Amino acid sequence: MDISSLLNPLNKAQREAAAAPPGHHLVLAGAGSGKTRVLVHRMAWLIRSQGIAPVNLLAVTFTNKAAGEMRGRIEELLETPAGGMWVGTFHGIAHRLLRAHWQEAQLPQDFQILDSEDQYRLIRRILQNLNLDESRWPPRQAQWFINSHKDKGLRPQYLEEGTNPHVRQQIRIYHDYQSHCERSGLVDFAELLLRAHELLRDHAHVLQHYQNRFTHVLVDEFQDTNAIQYAWLRLLAGHQGELFIVGDDDQSIYGWRGAQIENIQQLSRDFPTIRTLRLEQNYRSTGVILAAANAVIANNTERLGKNLWTESEDGEPIKIYQASNERDEAHFIIERIHAWKAQGGAGSDIAVLYRSNAQSRIVEAALVEAGIPYRVHGGLRFFERAEIKDALAYLHLVTHQNNDSAFERIVNTPPRGIGERTLSQVREYAQQTGVSLWQATIQLAAQQQLPARSATALRHFHSLIEHMATDIMELSLPAQIESVLDHSGLLNHYRKGRGEKSQSRLDNLKELINAASQFKSEDPSLETLSEFLAHAALESGGTQAEGWEDCVQLMTLHAAKGLEFPLVFMIGMEEGLFPSPQTRHEPERLEEERRLCYVGMTRAQRHLYLIYATRRWLYGSDNYPQPSRFLHEIPTELTSEQRPRIDIIHSGSVPRPTAPVSSIDGFRIGQRVSHPKFGEGVVLNLEGKDNQRRIQVNFTQGGAKWLVVIYANLQII
Repeated sequence: MDISSLLNPLNKAQREAAAAPPGHHLVLAGAGSGKTRVLVHRMAWLIRSQGIAPVNLLAVTFTNKAAGEMRGRIEELLETPAGGMWVGTFHGIAHRLLRAHWQEAQLPQDFQILDSEDQYRLIRRILQNLNLDESRWPPRQAQWFINSHKDKGLRPQYLEEGTNPHVRQQIRIYHDYQSHCERSGLVDFAELLLRAHELLRDHAHVLQHYQNRFTHVLVDEFQDTNAIQYAWLRLLAGHQGELFIVGDDDQSIYGWRGAQIENIQQLSRDFPTIRTLRLEQNYRSTGVILAAANAVIANNTERLGKNLWTESEDGEPIKIYQASNERDEAHFIIERIHAWKAQGGAGSDIAVLYRSNAQSRIVEAALVEAGIPYRVHGGLRFFERAEIKDALAYLHLVTHQNNDSAFERIVNTPPRGIGERTLSQVREYAQQTGVSLWQATIQLAAQQQLPARSATALRHFHSLIEHMATDIMELSLPAQIESVLDHSGLLNHYRKGRGEKSQSRLDNLKELINAASQFKSEDPSLETLSEFLAHAALESGGTQAEGWEDCVQLMTLHAAKGLEFPLVFMIGMEEGLFPSPQTRHEPERLEEERRLCYVGMTRAQRHLYLIYATRRWLYGSDNYPQPSRFLHEIPTELTSEQRPRIDIIHSGSVPRPTAPVSSIDGFRIGQRVSHPKFGEGVVLNLEGKDNQRRIQVNFTQGGAKWLVVIYANLQII
């Protein structure tokens, strides 16, 4: 059998990984080193060269988009459908296991998935039932408490209450939330993973079946796994399965949402025979950018170790710009964007990256003023939009009347005269009797305990849902959704609206019908509408943005992971902003911030600008920050200092500093001055004109700082 096509496109290290001998393998894949290519070619190698059946492979990744691309690439490489192979996200695979083994998992067959917003709404209701003030017990905090403990595999009954009253109350909320979910057949995202792990752990015959089936388990982005994900991977691998792990400890940046970098370090202890391979050749960035990124990440102590390199040219130095304030920072970016476009570059080639979402506002304003199209990455995705969630709630309620979250969302959408007072009465009755909101309204109406007007409105709502459930039974999936959208009144509701916003919502609802027409269930034995609703819930939890037009792209450093751009600006490179102040006394968090900087730098293909401001208005106060320590960790020979307010330069030319000034507003080089915050210092330099006049002072305590003269409030000593 000719297998040369599987290995010829790969470099030496990639070939070694893809065709590795039997056993456990950890592939440390640096940024831009072709990790997905190796994973796909490994799967093809196992099937074509080693005779492993596709049904014996399980490939797990973190996003639906990545899973789809992986499946498409393996089918293209093999030139045949990858029938029987399980390729999906952790949540998608867990959902598939629970649907197949709902009885062993102690779930109703028609269990419903709660997305993040629905979970939040349910927690709010739990707090109301417990008479807890949301100002003291924020729902988001309770949501984090519940999900973080589920990610660690901890049920409420196993948590130690101790003497802390706050913890005791959070555990009580967790108890009530869990009881409600079990009573209503609801499963949140964290529960999918925890319940799937418990299914395998507690049912030996189920575990044995999947261990026998999945003889090869392949995992992408392993550095992003949390405790429960790693636990069920270990169960699936057992003593006979082979693990092929692809990850990068230098790109582990999601500790705040449960990812544990310790997992990738723990592999060698849990699997002593595991072999470590390294992919270090980068196909994305210039030599200078890689050398700088290597120098920064080398300051982290708990690394498995690798060093990125490239056969490409060294490229231009990394540009470091010292802005006078956040507006100067934004204007500098605008100037460089104009220069880029004047040389024929596209807006979509450019990314502006920042540590905090709050930093985007000034940049956005400058882009609007300059007439430059832009898009903020991470805006509401399709399945998260309000009108789509309304439509999905109707579909959930049509198929499962005891879904309280769906009931609450659309019982008065569009408005039908069912007010908050009536709903509070319904919630209280449901809590006291242990029934769903749907059943509570039926029983309250029968007992004539509701005002006549409210009772009539609820009866009409009940009748509407029941008729829709009957009417759509024999329809195709797209026709089912179209029927529900029409009879629910949602389409007519938005038709009555005026302006582009209402038209946009109508277009989104129509696109939902298109999405249904293109949907294909992975398991034909399951009901199509239920599978589509599960698909929508899983999609709403994804992290991939939609396709973009030709425009500048703004995003957080976290959102930039996995992307690449010819021209990248990293702004706010200042102590207290990046790294954040919370890392001051926490070495582990500082190392994650440094990994985040490494991720940001390696997004750049050809040009990288690192920008910091000497003065920044942030969180309601004026700040005079120090440049980020990450800037100091880059060798100076790899950088080029950009002087403020210089003319636009052509690619490859050397920026010329502004000519020195002998005096500004009475200040001269060598004078001693005093600042109300930084104390005494000596004037080192002066430059600029008009409102951009700046003075550099070497303060005894704070070191050298550039200050804008009109704001500096300096006194000559």
